[in-house]
Amino acid sequence: MSAMTVVNEHSRLLAAPIERCGHLLEDLAGEQDRLWPSRSWPAMRLSPGMAVGAVGGHGPVRYTVAEMAPGRHVRFRFTGPTGFDGGHEFLLEACGPGRTRIRHVLTLRPRGRARLTWPLVYRPLHDALLEDAFDQAEAVVSGTEPERHVWSGYVRFLRWVMALTLAPRTARPR
Repeated sequence: MSAMTVVNEHSRLLAAPIERCGHLLEDLAGEQDRLWPSRSWPAMRLSPGMAVGAVGGHGPVRYTVAEMAPGRHVRFRFTGPTGFDGGHEFLLEACGPGRTRIRHVLTLRPRGRARLTWPLVYRPLHDALLEDAFDQAEAVVSGTEPERHVWSGYVRFLRWVMALTLAPRTARPR
């Protein structure tokens, strides 16, 4: 049976010109990161920082920075978990005066166990994390408090299970 390609896309229209949104990507995984919802999710870490070739990830998901255009686009290539062949990217697109679309596109050819773990575990968590990130992006550019999406019962269950099974591994120094 051949592996199918998964394309998962999230986007949000922001009420700000692209020049006011570029820092969302430039500061990603840094001390001034205001896009990644690290209050509720494992922080994104990159070493040595946002640059082509940097390595890191968040929680059990690992990747390298494959390409970037500062303030416009960053693409990551997965290095883990096993069976995650592909990558993900953030893009900013000008959509007329005072409007910017932020997009996240994940492209994946799951192999082995990932053919089950992607749809049953990773996808629901990924979707909830991205909506939280885009809520935060909207709040940052508008200067308001971020709206909080309500996680489904299944996402809350998965987060509970992940906290029990991954906390000891992710808390160790790397």
